[in-house]
Amino acid sequence: MKVAILTREWPPAIYGGAGVHVSNLVTALNATGLVQSDVHCFGDKRSDATGYQLKGELTKINPALQTLLIDNDMALNLGGAAIAHSHTWYANFAGYLASKIFSIPHVVTAHSLEPLRPWKAEQLGGGYVISSWVEKLAYENAAAVISVSDGMKSDIKSAYPEVDPKKIVTIRNGIDTNKFKPIESPKVLEKYGIKGPFAIFVGRITRQKGLAHLLRAWKQVDPKFSLVVAAGSPDEPSIGAEVETLITNLQSERSNIFWIKEMLPHDDLVALLSAAEVFACPSIYEPLGIVNLEAMACETAVVATKVGGIPEVVDDGKTGILVNPIAKSEDFEIEFANALNRVLSDESLAKKLGVEGRRRAIAEFGWDKVASATIDLYRSLI
Repeated sequence: MKVAILTREWPPAIYGGAGVHVSNLVTALNATGLVQSDVHCFGDKRSDATGYQLKGELTKINPALQTLLIDNDMALNLGGAAIAHSHTWYANFAGYLASKIFSIPHVVTAHSLEPLRPWKAEQLGGGYVISSWVEKLAYENAAAVISVSDGMKSDIKSAYPEVDPKKIVTIRNGIDTNKFKPIESPKVLEKYGIKGPFAIFVGRITRQKGLAHLLRAWKQVDPKFSLVVAAGSPDEPSIGAEVETLITNLQSERSNIFWIKEMLPHDDLVALLSAAEVFACPSIYEPLGIVNLEAMACETAVVATKVGGIPEVVDDGKTGILVNPIAKSEDFEIEFANALNRVLSDESLAKKLGVEGRRRAIAEFGWDKVASATIDLYRSLI
C-alpha cells in the first residue's frame, strides 16, 4: 500500500511533538512491510523525502499564504498514492487538494486544534484566520480523522460539529522505549553544569506549554532543588521576552536555575530526563503529550496538568501527579509548586512513580501498536 505522508516537519527539522510522531510513525509503518510510506515535507531537496519550498519574492509573503502555495505543489505530486495522510494544518491543505485531484482518501491526524489555540494569532497575525480555515476545511472533508487521545476526540467533536463522529478514530501516540530508557551519564550533567536533585522542563517556548506558569510556581519550590529548562525558539517575541525575564529573575535569586536554549542532542536529552527527579509539564493545552511519555520511558516521575490527553498517559498517583487547571493563575501555580515539592522531597515516591511510568510506557504505548491500528484504518478506507 503506497501512502503519502504529508508533513511540515521531518528530521532533522523537528521542533515539536507532531514531528516526533511523524518520524516514528513512518519508521513503524515501513517496518511492517505492508506499507510504502512516501514522505512529502517542507524544505529543500533531499534523498529520504520529497521537499518543497518557495524561492525568490514568494518567500516575502505572509507565512500562512506561503504554506498554501507549498501545499498546492505538494498535492500535485501525489499521483499514484492510495492514501494521503496529513499532519497539522501546515500539510492539511495538500491532503485536501490531493483527495479532490486524485480521488483518494485523505486521513488527517489531529495533533492540536486551531480553535483551542487562540494565542496563535500572536504568532501568525492574519494568518491565524487562514490556518483555522484550512483546518476546518480539511477535517470536514477528510475520509477519517485520527485523534491522538480520547480527550482530543471530544475536542474535535466540540470544535467541528460538522465532522461525522464515526470518522473520528483514537490512535494514541507511541514511544520508542529502546531509544528512551534510563541511562546514567555524569558527563552530561557536567557538560551543562547541573548539580543536585533537579526537576526538568523540555518543550517549545509557547503559551500552550505553560512554561511561564512553571517559572512563577518555582518561586515556591524548596530552593535546594535545581530547575533545568530545556526550551528555545519562542513562537513569538512577547512570550519569548516574558520567559527570559522570568528566568533571569529566578537566576538572580538562585544559582541552580539552568537554561538550555539549544535543541538537545538525543543522548543528552535521555541522560537529563533519566537524572531528573521529576519532569514538569505545566501545559494549558495538550492533545496527548509525547514529552510525558519520553520522561516516563526514562523512569522519571511526572508532575503535569490535568488537561487534554495527559490523563490518558499519566496515571495520577501511579506514574505521576496531575494538577487540576484552575482559572486563577496564582492558585494553579501554588498547586503545581506543591506537587513538585511533594515529589522532589520524597525520593522513594519519585522512584516508585518513575518505575511504574516506564512499565506503563512499554505495555501500552509501543509504536508497533500505533502502526497496526493505522494500517487497519487505511484498509477500511480503500
